[in-house]
Amino acid sequence: MLSDPLFILAAIACLGVLVILMLGIGNFGRGGAGGAKRSNKLMRYRIYAQAGAVALIILFVWLRSMGAQ
Repeated sequence: MLSDPLFILAAIACLGVLVILMLGIGNFGRGGAGGAKRSNKLMRYRIYAQAGAVALIILFVWLRSMGAQ
């Protein structure tokens, strides 16, 4: 399972979501009008990345349930 390329891609996507989330939260702490705009933009990117990660996870689970190795 750990050598499955789709699993690795889904794990990288999840880590990408985590990085974007941490950057967005970090921008919240800085304050200011510019920080709020950057933080909102990062959170929007996080939603897109999270949707992609969830889609990859669902695809991985679906292919594994169909018997694909």
